[in-house]
Amino acid sequence: MSTHAKRERLLLADLLESAGPSAPTLCADWTARDLAAHVVVRERRADAAGGLFVKPLAGRLERVQAEYAQKPFDELIGLIRSGPPRMSPFALKQIDEASNTVEFYVHAEDVRRAQPDWVRRELDPVFSDALWSRLEKMARLLGRKSPVGLVLRRPDGRVAVARRGVPVVTVVGEPGELTLFAFGRQAAADVTLEGDQEAVGRVVKAALGV
Repeated sequence: MSTHAKRERLLLADLLESAGPSAPTLCADWTARDLAAHVVVRERRADAAGGLFVKPLAGRLERVQAEYAQKPFDELIGLIRSGPPRMSPFALKQIDEASNTVEFYVHAEDVRRAQPDWVRRELDPVFSDALWSRLEKMARLLGRKSPVGLVLRRPDGRVAVARRGVPVVTVVGEPGELTLFAFGRQAAADVTLEGDQEAVGRVVKAALGV
């Protein structure tokens, strides 16, 4: 049975392939090649991927990722499409779905929205709810660096508190757009911000995300 993570994986691979290895992304100065290398290393090199969360390992992660970035781009795309090796935790459907649904959605938009002619993707309600469910669980982690109180609100009124405090900025949008905003892609997210203008400006520039 297809899962959200599997679908987003294949979409990400298609977008990277279409964009080409030198295409820009929303991930700072990463090209599509750099992003592809990141995805592959995260799934296939647990010995290095720890650098995503443990600072002393960051140097090793950077070296390994640079090595993978030297591989032929088509090979990297193939590795993304084929998924993690059998012994990887990501090979388990439950872990893949829990860990990669948002990861691949955000990175797919990193590729899509870095292009000048990008068009907003309409998400089906089931997938939107899946993103919202994960966003609710991660909101406090993603918003911990917000300089002001931060609330994420869907058009139907459901909210997730990302950070308590005053003044409060409320970000209104569909779950996919709120996800991008909370993951630090504020400039690319199609949302409405409510609150004191100075506070809004601070949130827009804040280092949100993991």
